[in-house]
Amino acid sequence: MSKKPRKTTPRAASRAAQRISKPAATKRPATAARPRADKRIADALEAIVSHLSATSPPPDAASSLGSADAFVWHPNGRLAPVPRVSRVALGLLKGIDRMRDILIENTERFANGLPANNALLWGARGMGKSSLVKAAHADLNTSRKPAERLKLIEIHREDIESLPALMDRLRRSDFRFIVFCDDLSFDGNDASYKSLKAVLEGGIEGRPDNVILYATSNRRHLLAREMIENERSTAINPGEAVEEKVSLSDRFGLWLGFHRCSQDEYLAMVKGYCGHFGIKLAEAELEREALEWSTTRGSRSGRVAWQFTQELAGRLGVRLKPD
Repeated sequence: MSKKPRKTTPRAASRAAQRISKPAATKRPATAARPRADKRIADALEAIVSHLSATSPPPDAASSLGSADAFVWHPNGRLAPVPRVSRVALGLLKGIDRMRDILIENTERFANGLPANNALLWGARGMGKSSLVKAAHADLNTSRKPAERLKLIEIHREDIESLPALMDRLRRSDFRFIVFCDDLSFDGNDASYKSLKAVLEGGIEGRPDNVILYATSNRRHLLAREMIENERSTAINPGEAVEEKVSLSDRFGLWLGFHRCSQDEYLAMVKGYCGHFGIKLAEAELEREALEWSTTRGSRSGRVAWQFTQELAGRLGVRLKPD
C-alpha cells in the first residue's frame, strides 16, 4: 500500500526557508570583514614606508652640492647648506701674514688640481686660525666659475667617527672640498682619533683626491698632555704607546703655528677693524681704550681686538655691516 505524500503546510514551508537562509546569513560578517582587514594592512604598509623615509637621509644630488659654497655635515648622512658663512675678510686678519700666505698657496694648488697637504693650524686661542680657513676659502672662490668653486664642509669634533662616511659621499662628486674641523682635540680614552688617522693616511682607500682636510687646535699634537703622560706611565712599552698617539698630528703635512701677538700687532688689528667699518676715534684715545680692554681680558689676540671693536661700535652707534 503506497504512502501518500505529506502536505506542506505554510508554517512548515516558513521553517524550511529559515533553515536555508541561515548559512547565507553567517557568511555576511566574513565578507564585510575582508575590506577592513585589507585597509589595516594598507595602513600598516604606509606607516612602514613613511618611517623608512623619515629615517633615511635624502641622497645629495650634484645640484644640491652646487646650491651653496659651504655645508655642515651631520652624522646621519645629511649635508646642510650654509647660505651665509660667518667669517672675517682676509684683509682684516693682521699679524698672521706668513701663515696666511702659506695656507692660501696650499689651498690654491689644491683648487687647481695640483698636489697639496692637509693642514693643521695650531697655537694660541683667538689668533684667527678658523677665521683664516674661512677667509682663504672665500677669497679663492671670488674669481672662480660656479663649477670650479671650492666647497667648505664643516664636521664637528664629536662627529669625527662618521668621517669615513663623509669621505665616501664626497668621493663620488665632481667638486673639490675642504673638510674643516674647528678646535680638534682628544681627551681621556677617546679612540675616535683612529678614524681620522685612517682617512688622513694609512687606510686602504685613504683621502679622496678631491678632498683636503684643514683642522684647528690649541694643541700641537691634538692630545692633552695628561693623556700622553698617561700612556707613557701605564704602557708596557711607553715609547710605542706615545708614538701611536703623536703620529696623528704627523699625518698633517702642513703645520702652521699661531702665537700670541705683540702689543703693536694687537693695536694694528684694532685700527684695521675701525678703519674698515668707519669707526672714528682719536688715535691716542683709541689706543688707550684698546689696551685697557685687553688688560681687563688678560689677553691680546685677534678675538679680543674684534670684541673691543664691537663694544666701541655699539657705544658710538656704528653698525658693523658684513661684507
